[in-house]
Amino acid sequence: MPELQALIEGYRRFRAGPWREQRLRYDELALGQAPRVMVIACSDSRVDPTRVFDASPGQMFVLRNVANLVPPISAIREQSSVAAALEYAVEVLRVDYVVVFGHARCGGIAAALAPLPDNRFISAWVEHIAPARDKVLAAAQILPDIDCQAALEQAGVRLSLANLRSYPFVAAAEQEGRLKLAGAIFDIADGDLKLLDPGTDRFERVDVSLPPKI
Repeated sequence: MPELQALIEGYRRFRAGPWREQRLRYDELALGQAPRVMVIACSDSRVDPTRVFDASPGQMFVLRNVANLVPPISAIREQSSVAAALEYAVEVLRVDYVVVFGHARCGGIAAALAPLPDNRFISAWVEHIAPARDKVLAAAQILPDIDCQAALEQAGVRLSLANLRSYPFVAAAEQEGRLKLAGAIFDIADGDLKLLDPGTDRFERVDVSLPPKI
């Protein structure tokens, strides 16, 4: 099983390197966690929020699912890992921020645009984005040059932010001023990160000073 062996070798490198280098940090984390940010990210193997944000262990409370979706509270039926993680982050950990972290070339978004009839769980899950998808497809009927994939990736983040506010404990924490919500999009190909400007409702690129190419 070469794939499992690769994981084991990775653990050995971690245990001999980063874990030893941050031993005091891990000793603190063994006593509990106190992250200030919750990140709701996609399960996509290419987009790890802890790598993109260069986060330290214990810095972010991360929830990952297909297409980084937050269903509205009206869609929750009994068990929900999204609702449970969100409640824990906001009510127990009392994070300062919840960030919905989308990304370009998202397979879940592609599945929402082109349903997969043989994959009922995927199709059912991405139906949570149907309100945004229908608006994007309607716009494409008028403007055929619209990049529906990119448009829905952004619209999905906006929809999840709106859905977050359907949870009473999120809305209350935001109204009290102890919680802020944010949206972001990461492009795998060029490494660009864009943040949603609440004033303009546009995704704006985060400036980075990069060393000159050799």
